[in-house]
Amino acid sequence: MTAQPTPDSGGLAPDTAVTPTRGAGARKLPIALGVLTALLAGILLRSSHAGDTTFQLAAESDFVTLPDIVVPSGPTAWVMVVICLALTAEAVRRMLAHLRQPGWIPIAFAIAWMTGFLSWAAADGRIRLVSLLGGAVALAIPLVFGALGGVLGERAGVVNIAIEGQLLLGAFAAAITASSTGSPWAGLVAAAVAGALVALILGLFAITYFVDQVIVGVVLNVLVVGLTNFMFRQVLTPNAETLNSPERLRAFPIPILGDIPLIGPILFRQTPLVYVLYAVVALVAYALYRTRWGLRVRAVGEHPKAADTVGIKVNRTRYRTILLAGAIAGLGGAYFSLVSVAGFNREMTGGAGYIALAAVIFGKWDPIRATLAALLFGFATNLQGVLSAIGSPVPSQFMLMLPYLVTIFAVAGLVGRSRPPAADGVPYRQQ
Repeated sequence: MTAQPTPDSGGLAPDTAVTPTRGAGARKLPIALGVLTALLAGILLRSSHAGDTTFQLAAESDFVTLPDIVVPSGPTAWVMVVICLALTAEAVRRMLAHLRQPGWIPIAFAIAWMTGFLSWAAADGRIRLVSLLGGAVALAIPLVFGALGGVLGERAGVVNIAIEGQLLLGAFAAAITASSTGSPWAGLVAAAVAGALVALILGLFAITYFVDQVIVGVVLNVLVVGLTNFMFRQVLTPNAETLNSPERLRAFPIPILGDIPLIGPILFRQTPLVYVLYAVVALVAYALYRTRWGLRVRAVGEHPKAADTVGIKVNRTRYRTILLAGAIAGLGGAYFSLVSVAGFNREMTGGAGYIALAAVIFGKWDPIRATLAALLFGFATNLQGVLSAIGSPVPSQFMLMLPYLVTIFAVAGLVGRSRPPAADGVPYRQQ
């Protein structure tokens, strides 16, 4: 008898559902925590700094001003090392006892490790937490949009390597449209259409003509890079005033919510694109698991033949899903030309689409987990700039590598056993 899916397994049968707390995943977590703890201890032993570190919890303009937290740099860092050791030991104990690894262990470890690292790195300096975390949210915008597009596509059984191209063409279309119309909102719509256009081409080759989806995605990325570089040189540069000078989306504080201490400035004093992002994340998470549409999407990604048997149009569902996914990813591209800078530049996405793909894997094809993974990568990117600004002793070369090191380590060390949808990347030939 075939085991029936359960709600907790995301539509998978219990005997095939991913259990992230056992097996290889349960072994990888203590190893990863141990390596990180040893790394932090090694940093402190090699270069210990005297002085105090100030953690600023509020900006001067906040309605309620929280007091700064001043801690001794060296002792605080070593206390965090001890806490990390204790959490690692607990993870090892649970692994040996074949117990599940609860989510609070890596979360608590991440907070303790980062507190210790920042205490050391910002000795005799000041860490503005609002700026650090708020900037991380802003920098994660294209990663979250791209990751959501990747989750939707792969849940429907289509590998979307073309996220980078969707982001880049979205940025290009947003810049031209916003410049021509004078409205950044029109630019957002154009970005979504551009992302959907790339997805349509992906679907044409991958779904209709059964071409290898990875190859199509890579080719589309190269095609979009070449096309936008040509258009930038031949069209945008000679007509920069009319076609490449869009109005930027400015920060728009939400009344009352923006005045909440610490949380308000981070989450509710952002650009409108961030608020659109909040709504998209909630809608995708709800629709994927709580609606008939979401059930059909997951069905064609897990077992398309069974879905076809009960009357679901597999390829039509895949087309509609990847078009939606492409539109969402295209919105992320608008961040580069309407928020980060005012205008389009060549290859300005800088590989964000590939980091978004890593967030999809790190988040185990779940919209909420993928969002959290993208926020982690955004935090690593912003941390690079913050530490460089305060004159941290961390080498600048390491800081430039930090976002990508976090990406590699997260995917290789913390994901554990990860299973994509069963029919992911497999074209469906209707009998």
